[in-house]
Amino acid sequence: MSDLALSFDTFTYKDYKDWPEDFRCELIDGVVYMMPAPLIWHQEIVTELGFQLRGFFKGKPCRALVAPVDVRLFPQADDSDDVVVQPDLVVICDEAKLSDGKACRGAPDLVIEILSESTKSHDLRLKLDLYKKAGVREYWIVGSDAVKVCQFKPEFIEIISDLKETNEVKSRIFSDLALKF
Repeated sequence: MSDLALSFDTFTYKDYKDWPEDFRCELIDGVVYMMPAPLIWHQEIVTELGFQLRGFFKGKPCRALVAPVDVRLFPQADDSDDVVVQPDLVVICDEAKLSDGKACRGAPDLVIEILSESTKSHDLRLKLDLYKKAGVREYWIVGSDAVKVCQFKPEFIEIISDLKETNEVKSRIFSDLALKF
């Protein structure tokens, strides 16, 4: 994502859902942000973490999903909402949020973003604020040498794990979840 928007027009989910499936972008406050294909390093981490999450949640009421998955953080019944993001990994424990089969309607419980140079500022600032406002319970930001875990509720807690010192990062909201890096 660059800070250069695609257009001066603003859009809603009603517009977004009519765009081609291969049009990779996010919609933030009505502004379209293009999403270039991620680097191989990024995809290797997404694949590994997705595999671990799927194993951990198998047989449990939560579902782990890997991008691209549309997440409508502030869904409106008339599709006028103007925020649609595609986090790298999400865990959703409320099955009703997935009932339309098209997008997650509302905040996932856990969101994991893998940092890329092109998305770094969005993931560290803009998306962190959006996820907090939407009610995401926990947000992980994975870099090449550290993982920042942010728990938003009941109070804001931020823990940074140096991947040079540890290869395992624990969730704050899922007591038995520890992902290996």
